[in-house]
Amino acid sequence: MIRSISLGAVIAAMTTTAQADVSEKIVTLMSEGQKVVATLATPPGDPAPVVLLLHGFTGARDELASDHVPGVFAHSAQKLGDAGLASLRIDFRGSGQSVAGMSFADTTFESQITDAMAAIEYLKDLDAVDGNDIHVIGWSQGGLVAASLAGRGADVDTVSLWNAVGEPTATYGGLFGDEVLATGKAAPDDSVVPVKLPWGAEIELKGAFFDGVATHDPIEEIRGYGGPLFVASGAQDTLVLPENGEKFIAAHQGEEVLWKADMDHVFNVFVTADTLNEMLGETIAFIEKYDD
Repeated sequence: MIRSISLGAVIAAMTTTAQADVSEKIVTLMSEGQKVVATLATPPGDPAPVVLLLHGFTGARDELASDHVPGVFAHSAQKLGDAGLASLRIDFRGSGQSVAGMSFADTTFESQITDAMAAIEYLKDLDAVDGNDIHVIGWSQGGLVAASLAGRGADVDTVSLWNAVGEPTATYGGLFGDEVLATGKAAPDDSVVPVKLPWGAEIELKGAFFDGVATHDPIEEIRGYGGPLFVASGAQDTLVLPENGEKFIAAHQGEEVLWKADMDHVFNVFVTADTLNEMLGETIAFIEKYDD
């Protein structure tokens, strides 16, 4: 089912200047014996439903900052808190502050799925939140992780995919270029492949990452998830093409929303926060419908 949600009071609440007294603290959880650093945000009152936020490729837990937002996920955590929802935003191992046991070059889709699974288990046992009411939002590569997490049976009430990678070869081929992609796919798992990104950053990945690009199918993964699914897709997204969102919806069987907007891959945050806030309003309304 494809439908739209009326923003109503949700957007009205999000555009007011008043904010809830959302508390944040740095926490650490373990994944395969290695530390994952995260920020836990909780609204006042009783333990609240909680949203796990999964960042994108080369990102970190606060996510992209601009003149309009301090970070896409830092901003999202505040808005979720204003709506009475707790959140946990993590640095995948090898990213952000989670670098004690793994470098970024060692990251793979599977390592990130493992980290997200560990975060779910952490939240289930955490007294500060309602561990029986867990939701997940994934952006870009984080959406690939969220789809896989859900499809493999993670105990989550809803899944929200924001401009999520559904076809890795197309997305990373466009990001890296065909020559680098071919070199990476041919490289042994432990071999380092230098990559220059379109915005000038230079990183290293190993052959194991490219193996994941070649073999991982997040759209197939979402077939294993029958719970509520929200998919946000940007008409101006040139990194993750809009048809990725439509394919996630087509593969999924269950309650679902496909929300389309005239936005780029980063929700237009270099121009305005309005699109991000509208998408957050839609996502929050969706999550609240399925609160336990």
